Amino acid sequence: MSIPQERRLVTAIPGPKSQELLARKQSAVPPGIGTALPVFVTRAGGGVVQDADGNSLIDFGSGIAVTNVGNAAPKVVERVQKQVADFTHTCFMVTPYESYVRVCEKLNELTPGDHEKRSFLVSSGAEAVENAVKIARHATGRPAVVVFDHGYHGRTLLTMTLTAKNMPYKEGFGPFAPEVHRVPLAYPYRWPSGPENCADEAVEQAIDVITKQIGAHNVAAVVIEPIAGEGGFIVPARGFLPRIAEFCRANGIVFVADEVQTGFARTGTMFACEDEGVVPDIITTAKGIAGGLPLAGITGRAEIMDKVHAGGLGGTYGGNPLACEAALGVLETIEAEDLVARARRIGEIMLPRLEALKERFEVIGDVRGRGAMIAIELVEPGTKEPNPAAVAEIVKRCHAEGLLVLTAGTYGNVLRFLPPLVIPEHLLEEGLGILEKAIAEL
Repeated sequence: MSIPQERRLVTAIPGPKSQELLARKQSAVPPGIGTALPVFVTRAGGGVVQDADGNSLIDFGSGIAVTNVGNAAPKVVERVQKQVADFTHTCFMVTPYESYVRVCEKLNELTPGDHEKRSFLVSSGAEAVENAVKIARHATGRPAVVVFDHGYHGRTLLTMTLTAKNMPYKEGFGPFAPEVHRVPLAYPYRWPSGPENCADEAVEQAIDVITKQIGAHNVAAVVIEPIAGEGGFIVPARGFLPRIAEFCRANGIVFVADEVQTGFARTGTMFACEDEGVVPDIITTAKGIAGGLPLAGITGRAEIMDKVHAGGLGGTYGGNPLACEAALGVLETIEAEDLVARARRIGEIMLPRLEALKERFEVIGDVRGRGAMIAIELVEPGTKEPNPAAVAEIVKRCHAEGLLVLTAGTYGNVLRFLPPLVIPEHLLEEGLGILEKAIAEL
C-alpha cells in the first residue's frame, strides 16, 4: 500500500488549507450540497484518507459504501488507466464495446438465482431504481409501486417519492410522483409488541395494506432494501423478506431488491438478500460496483427485462467504458482478496466491541448490522427516545480525533460504520477505541 496505514494528525480538523477550500466551496457551491466532514481529500487508500493539510484519517465511511475494495485499488487503477488512453466514450447505444457486455455477464452470473437474466447499465443508484420501476410497470401493465417505512431510494422525482424520510430529502420538493404506497418495515428494535412478534406482524400489516388499500392486482413492483440504509441500517426481522417475496410471486408482483448500498460483499455475502435465500425478480446495484466511478446496474429475469421495446431503455453515459473497466477491476479484487470473507471478519471484530459498549453505556439502544455494514442507535438513557444530540456530539469528537464516521436514521440518531473491506485490523481497532472514548466522554 503506497499510503501509510496510520492515523496522523498534524493540524486541527479541519486544518487551514481545508478551511480555505471550504470558503471557496461556500462561494461556488449551493448550501444544499452538505458536507459531513469538511476536510479536502488529496489521497486515499486502504483504510485512510489524507487531506490537504497532511492529516491522515481512519475511514469508517468508504464514500458511503462505494470504495469497498479501497480507494485507488490497484486492479481498478490499472484497468482505468489503460482504458482512458484507448477511448473515454462512444455511448453504448451508438457504438458498443466489450467491457459493458462483460460487466452485464458478471452481474447475471453473480446476482442471486440461477434463472436466465439480463442486465443493463446506468450511472447512479437512483437511476437504477427508477429503471427497475419502469420495467416492472411495462412488464406487468400495472401502475402501483409499494415501498417501506424507513426506505431510501434516491433523489430523483420518482425515487425521492419512494424514499420515506422527509427532511432533508423531500422537504419543499413536491408534488411527488403518483401511485407510490408505503407499508410497515419489520424494524425489530422499535416494533411496538417486541422483536419476537416483528416479522409476523409486519408481514401481516404490509399485506393487509396492499390487498385492502391498493389491490394486489394493481401493484407492479415492491421495492425494498434488504437492509435499510439511510433509514438507519435496519436489518428486517428474519423471515420478513422471504415472506414478502413469496407474496409477490403469488400475486404477479415484481420483487425489486435495492442493493445499491448493501451490494458487492459489503454485508458478508456478495448481496444482502442471499442471507435468507431471497431471489429477487430485479436487483439494482451501484455504489460499490465500480470503486468510485459512476456506474449502476439493473439485473432481472430475462422474461421481465425482454418485454421492453428497443430504445425504451438507455442513457448517454450509462455504462461508460472507464466505469465498466473499474467494475471489472472491483470484481477481480473482491475475488482475489476474498473480500466477502473479509467483510464477515470486520463484523466479527466490530459487533462484539459495540455490544460491549452497549452494556456499559445506556445511550446505546441498539447494535445491528451484518458484515461491514454496522450501526448503533442512540437513545435517551433508560428510554427508546431518539437522541440525535448524542450522535452529533460523538461525530464531532470522532472527527476531531481523526476518525471519519457517518450518521443515518429516520430520527437522525444512528451512527453507521462502513469501513473499506481492505482496512487493516489495527486501524479498525484504533477507530473503535476512538469511538469508545467519544461515547465515554458524553
